[in-house]
Amino acid sequence: MDKISIGVIGAGAAGYFAAIFAAQNGALVTIIEKTSKSLSKVKISGGGRCNVTHAAYEISNLSKNYPRGEKFMKKVFRHFAVKDTISWFESRMVELKTEQDGRMFPVTDNSRTIVDALESAALINGVKLIFNYSVNGIQKEEGRFIVRSKDRHLFFDKLIVCSGGSPKMDGFNFIKNLGHGIAAPIPSLFTFNTPNEPIKKLMGIAVPDALVKLEGTKLSYRGPVLITHWGISGPAVLKLSAFGAAWLHEKKYNTNAHIRWVSTLSENEILEHLSDFRNNHPKKKVVTNPLFSLPSRLWEHLAEKSEVERDIIWLNLPKKHIHKLVQNLFCYIVRIEGKTTFKEEFVTAGGVELDQVNPETMESKLIEGLFFAGEVLNIDGITGGFNFQAAWSTGYLAGMSANQQ
Repeated sequence: MDKISIGVIGAGAAGYFAAIFAAQNGALVTIIEKTSKSLSKVKISGGGRCNVTHAAYEISNLSKNYPRGEKFMKKVFRHFAVKDTISWFESRMVELKTEQDGRMFPVTDNSRTIVDALESAALINGVKLIFNYSVNGIQKEEGRFIVRSKDRHLFFDKLIVCSGGSPKMDGFNFIKNLGHGIAAPIPSLFTFNTPNEPIKKLMGIAVPDALVKLEGTKLSYRGPVLITHWGISGPAVLKLSAFGAAWLHEKKYNTNAHIRWVSTLSENEILEHLSDFRNNHPKKKVVTNPLFSLPSRLWEHLAEKSEVERDIIWLNLPKKHIHKLVQNLFCYIVRIEGKTTFKEEFVTAGGVELDQVNPETMESKLIEGLFFAGEVLNIDGITGGFNFQAAWSTGYLAGMSANQQ
């Protein structure tokens, strides 16, 4: 019996994983890549360290980190989840370590370690690579797939599409032409630009545990916040941008964000802390004695915004200024006017509609023998290794399924 031929479109994380598992039982597997490079995102992820996955071992907890695709990924993770990722890399002598925030990296702190493991596994399993092949169209005729470029045709028995996300709808045309619905791509994982806010002068300041909320919504996220020269960033903002991607896109990235600089305290509890400090240290200057472990420059800014005189002591601070200080600590309002997306970490919401894909196999419900994996699907995770985990899991399932049928 002739070996089946399987084509994989895209030489990224999902494409490599799909190809490796598709080829394990002897199938003839070819990765088709439109550029001259493979595993580009893997190489630059995490500042060149590669955030492989996240230490979220329970499937119910893991799936909650996907603003789009939570229910779908819960089914996928039953087949391949975080522990499986760790085991696979360890079986290739790649040890992973867990950082305090749950992100997992190779102990070498070098993405080359991950790239080498993937390339080696592909080579061992006989995966072929074709670079600089831009797919213009796909057809299925007489049970075989024809993958067309401008001047060349390739033929496969099965096809796995791992072409990644695209900022424009045009990037999905060859899939759309097969009859698959596409959720319009919009940015996810971006920072909030605040060009007209005085907080920008505090660039470089980080608060380890703040809460950021989008005004007029229930959307909020708690975690580190970083002030930059263009606005506010950090994990809390990036994760909030993912969950609020559609709403923010609709608002054209013009809205207000509320920041609670002390995430664990209510408004009344903040007032109680200030009142206690005032009673215990009446002669200390307000501006030069920061509370709640906040950076001194941020505390000074909050005091200034609350109209607190620079040399005033707590004993002489009027109640109206105390209440203003409470308000700025509990609900500091900034105007968002635009976003900044980092190209190397670019993630899009949108892609192939999930109701047209079987989460148990990653096969199209419309076309037999056609599979999808990775960011080409309408799935995206928050920052912290979740997008790579989705790539490993969907890639594994697509590759295994393509070779078993």
